[in-house]
Amino acid sequence: MSRRYELPDISQPGKVGYSLPTLDMPAAELPPAEMLRSDLALPEVSEAELVRYFTHLSKLNYGIDTGFYPLGSCTMKYNPKWHEDVARLPGFASIHPFQPAGSVQGALRLMFELQAYLAEITGMDGVSLAPLAGAQGELASILMVKAYHRKDSARSKILVPDSAHGTNPATGTMGGFEVVSVPSDDKGDVDLGKLESIMDENVAALTLTLPNTLGLFDTRIGKISQLVHDKGALLCGDGANLNSLVGKARFGDMGFDCVQLNLHKTFSTPHGGGGPGSGPVCARAVLTEFLPSPVVAKDGEEYRLASPASSIGILGAAYGNFGVMVRAYAYIRTLGAAGLREVSENAVINANYLKEKLKPYYHLPYDRPCMHEIVFSGKRQKTQGVRALDIAKRLLDFGFHPPTVYFPIIVDEAIMVEPTESESKATLDSFIDAMKQIAREAEENPEMLHSAPHHTPVRRLDEAKAARQPDLRWRMGNDKERAGTA
Repeated sequence: MSRRYELPDISQPGKVGYSLPTLDMPAAELPPAEMLRSDLALPEVSEAELVRYFTHLSKLNYGIDTGFYPLGSCTMKYNPKWHEDVARLPGFASIHPFQPAGSVQGALRLMFELQAYLAEITGMDGVSLAPLAGAQGELASILMVKAYHRKDSARSKILVPDSAHGTNPATGTMGGFEVVSVPSDDKGDVDLGKLESIMDENVAALTLTLPNTLGLFDTRIGKISQLVHDKGALLCGDGANLNSLVGKARFGDMGFDCVQLNLHKTFSTPHGGGGPGSGPVCARAVLTEFLPSPVVAKDGEEYRLASPASSIGILGAAYGNFGVMVRAYAYIRTLGAAGLREVSENAVINANYLKEKLKPYYHLPYDRPCMHEIVFSGKRQKTQGVRALDIAKRLLDFGFHPPTVYFPIIVDEAIMVEPTESESKATLDSFIDAMKQIAREAEENPEMLHSAPHHTPVRRLDEAKAARQPDLRWRMGNDKERAGTA
C-alpha cells in the first residue's frame, strides 16, 4: 500500500505563535457580517513549532544543492552562489521596469552586453531577451517565421522531427501552421530521404533541436540546411541543448536562421518550481527586424529600449525576467570563452562516461558517441516485468533524483540521463553502481523495484490520482485522511 508522510498534528487550542502591539488608535469597524467567516479553522501553534514544521518540510525537498540531479533534457547544473549575490544588488533587485531609461543605465548596459554575448555564442546577428521562457522563445521564433512569410500564404507547414521536444509541435500549431513530423533514421538522425520528400514550397520552416533529444549531433546539418533553404524555407533551432555546444559550435555557422535559448539551463540560473525562466531568441540578419520587443540599443554612451522595425510585438510585461539575465551575465563573464568551452567539453565527457559504463546493463538504442546526455532503454528489464518507471523509483532509495523516463517517445522504455559538467567522477561512479544494482535486482528480485521507493518520506503514489486530485492544503484534525493512501 502506498502511504503519505505523516506529521503529528501539533495544533492545539490556545497556542499562539504571534503577538501584536496594543492598538494606539481606534479599532476599525469590521466588514458587514455577510462578508465574515466564523468557520475558518486555522492551526494554532507556537512560533517555534511553526518554524520547526516548515524547516522539516524544507528538508524533504530535493535540488541540485542536495544531490545529483540527472534529469535528462533539463540541464540541472550547479548554480554558483555568488551569482545570487550579484542579482540581489540593489541596483538590480530594487529597480522598476518602467523607470526612465536614464535612471537604469547600468541594467540596460548589462542587457545590451548580454545580447552581444549571446549573438557571439550563437553566431547570430541580433538578440531579443524579451521571451520569459524557452517555450515562449520558440513561439517568438515561429511568429517571426510567420511574419517573414506574410506575403506567401502557401507557406502553411512547419516540419518537426519525431525526436523533438514536445513544445515544438505545440508551438507550431499555436502559430497557425500545420505541423508535419519528420521521422528519424536508424542512427537517430533526421531521415534525409523523408525530409527531402516532404520538403516543398508549402513549408515555412523546419524546427530542429541540435543536438537532438537523443543526445546526438546530426553531422549532416549542412545538408539539412541546404535542403530547407533551397525551398525558400527557414531553419529554426531549438537551443535547449546548447550546453553541449557552447563555446564549440555556433548555430549561425551551421545555417540556422534563428535559435531560442534557455538561460535558466545552459547559463546556470536557478530553475524549477515553474520558473522563473528566460528564453532569448537569436536571429540572423534576415529575421532581426521581426525580433520581439523590446531590445536594448545604444546611442553614443546612452542605452535605451527600442523596437525592431517589423517586430512581432511584446510577449509579456516589461522586458523579460531581468534577474535571470543578471545571473546568466555573471556566469558568462566569470567563465569567459575558455571556460564556456570547458563546460561543453566536460558535459560531453561525463555523458559518454556514463554511456560506456552502463551500456552492458541497459539497452542502448543508438550506440554512438553522444553529446550532453545519453538515452538508454529499459527494454531488457521490461522482459522481467520491470518498467522504466520502476527503475526511476528505485533510484530514489539510493539518494539520486531519477532521470527523465519515457522521453523521447521514439525510444521504448526511454531512460534519459544528463549528468552535466557539474558532477565529479566519484558522483558519477556512485550513480553507475546504483544503476548496476538495479539492473541485477530487475533479474533477481523484480518485486523490489515494483514496490520502490522504500526509504523515502513518501512511498509510491497513484500518480494519475496525484496529478488529477492533488492534496495541497492542511486540514485540522484530519490526520487519518492526510496519512492515508494516495
